[in-house]
Amino acid sequence: MAHLLGDFVLQPNSWVADKENRKLKSKYLYLHVLIHTALSFIFLWNIQLWWMAVLVGISHFIIDACKLSFQTVKNKKSWFFIDQALHFLVIAGVSFYCNEFSFEFLKDQETLKIIMAALFLTSPASIFIKILLSSWTPVPETAGNIQTESLSSAGKYIGILERLLVFTFILVDHWEGVGFMVAAKSVFRFSDLAQAKQENSRSMY
Repeated sequence: MAHLLGDFVLQPNSWVADKENRKLKSKYLYLHVLIHTALSFIFLWNIQLWWMAVLVGISHFIIDACKLSFQTVKNKKSWFFIDQALHFLVIAGVSFYCNEFSFEFLKDQETLKIIMAALFLTSPASIFIKILLSSWTPVPETAGNIQTESLSSAGKYIGILERLLVFTFILVDHWEGVGFMVAAKSVFRFSDLAQAKQENSRSMY
């Protein structure tokens, strides 16, 4: 949970861009690592386990530094997944070594699964989907346009809402809600496609 919050929810795109441009000279790299370390302290909530938070922070810095140093435009997608896999391996290793929590709700594995799944379905899932589909995503001619960026942001939040709704329907065992939402989305998408086709037909004449 600390990793998902620190790497996705609490890391703006502007920080990512600055890190990719300035690499190890970027102040946001060190601020990003500091946030990860602080989140680890908060979720552990045990001063005796301070070394776990520090270990996560140091390893996060090393992994991110390697990614920034060796990442190129061509291998950016590969490095994203390598970076995430290494982070989770470190977290898994530390967890296996010492699994101790003070918060009562964190001892309930079912609660943890639900919270983590819901958290993953927000910004992390958006980024994963964006990177996976990047090879097939057309680059608009009006790149950088304020309207284009607004539509992109709107699509991102609509996608997050849709995933959370599907997750909620599954949790409460109402699968018909998933079908209804997919059907409703298909109807609206068909309407958009029909409208776009009409506009293209008018432009031809």
